[in-house]
Amino acid sequence: MDRLESMAVFVRAVDLGSFAAAAVALDLSGPMVGKHVRFLEERLGVRLLNRTTRRQSLTDFGRAYYERCRVVLAEAEAADALAADQFSEPRGKLRVTMPAHFGRHCVAPVLLRLARQYPMLELDLSLTDRFADLAEDGYDLAIRTGALGDKAGLIARRVARQDMVVCAAPSYLRVHGEPQRIEDFADHQAIVYRRLGQVVQPWLFAREGQSVQEITPTGRLRLDDLYAIADAAVESMGLAWLPWWLVRERIEAGALVALLPDQPRYLYDCHALWLQTPHLPLKVRLAVDALAAALPRSMA
Repeated sequence: MDRLESMAVFVRAVDLGSFAAAAVALDLSGPMVGKHVRFLEERLGVRLLNRTTRRQSLTDFGRAYYERCRVVLAEAEAADALAADQFSEPRGKLRVTMPAHFGRHCVAPVLLRLARQYPMLELDLSLTDRFADLAEDGYDLAIRTGALGDKAGLIARRVARQDMVVCAAPSYLRVHGEPQRIEDFADHQAIVYRRLGQVVQPWLFAREGQSVQEITPTGRLRLDDLYAIADAAVESMGLAWLPWWLVRERIEAGALVALLPDQPRYLYDCHALWLQTPHLPLKVRLAVDALAAALPRSMA
């Protein structure tokens, strides 16, 4: 008898609680289910199930063997699915959660191009700064920026890095002067980014051969919207620490000035995260690969 098939029958009999239920589920006869289990027991030389006329229960060894069989069968299915992926295209719904502005400007255009390329792929995109739970909320993929925190049960791949820049309006600098070093930022009003219920995010600065320098910004404006922060900076309300991709056009137009141009910019990591699984679905793998290829170019 085929060992993998017998393992699958054994696992189903344990899951359903009886040979009869397994026989119905697998479209086999009751005696054939028993033959598969006896085949495994004879091959192993040990009993897997204690059986009476009314009930069955796993032996201690049977319980351990059952757990290993589940792993083996999952890996076998993943291997078969991997082979099938080579001859198919992504299809079905791809649910992705991402930060609002980063998602709209950088992530969504990449995924829309992917959807145009593969007509059987459906997109369900959520653009929000709320940190969704992938398992609980049913997402296939999450895009996160900055520190990841707890990654239990998740796989993470860095797909891009955001250049962060401190900027201000020319009119603000004419009145308050232009900072010459990082420490000078403490003498200026900052436009602070703060999500509801979270502490103020520090401004981070790279230093050659040293640890990252952190500055806690202070100011009378606190906003949870990056574009609103850029708008406030243009209106001479203070200094702002923002991604280069978000303020590049305003700086090139002269509405904002990038400060400390010789200072190395801090690179803010952007990750794609998905649930740990024996087989990564084709639609998720292609989406992650597309983001890793396209995002660095779009954010330069």
